[in-house]
Amino acid sequence: TGYYGQMTYEAVRLFQRRNGLTVDGRVGPATAAALGITLTASQSTLSALTSDQRLLARLVYGEARGESYKGKVAVAAVVLNRVRSSSFPNTISGVIYQRGAFSCVDNGSINLTPDADSVRAAKEAMNGWDPTGGCLHFFNARLTKDSFLASLRIKTVIGNHSFAV
Repeated sequence: TGYYGQMTYEAVRLFQRRNGLTVDGRVGPATAAALGITLTASQSTLSALTSDQRLLARLVYGEARGESYKGKVAVAAVVLNRVRSSSFPNTISGVIYQRGAFSCVDNGSINLTPDADSVRAAKEAMNGWDPTGGCLHFFNARLTKDSFLASLRIKTVIGNHSFAV
C-alpha cells in the first residue's frame, strides 16, 4: 500500500501470532527482536531531526541495517539522487513512499526507530556525501528477482547492495 496501513498492520499481527508474541500490530521491542532488529535511537535524538532527516534515517535503517556505514550513506544518497531526478517525485517523502519503491515501506520496517548510524548516514548524505556517484537504484543481487533491476548497469557494489544508474 505504500504506507503502514491495514495490510501491513495485519501482516505484523500474523508475524506476531506465528512467533508467540503479543498480538497488537505494533513493531515494539519484542517484535523487533524477533525480526532481528534493535530499536536503539533515543527519542531525544530523533526529535532534534527535521522531518526529512527522520524519514530518511528510518528508510536507511529499514533498507540497510546490517550494512557498513558507507553502505547506509549510499542508500540515503540514492533517495536524494531520485529527488533531484525528473524521473522521480521531487520530495524525500514522495520518493520513499512511491508505490513499490522500497521493501521497508512495503513490509512496515520503515516505522522502526533508526539506530545512531542510520541517523548519521542520513545527515551525511543530506550534507552531500554520495558514495554511489549519482546512482538512482540499489538492490541486493542475491535476493532480487526483479528483471528491471537486473537489467540496470551496475556502477558500484557496497556490501550486499549493487548501485545502478
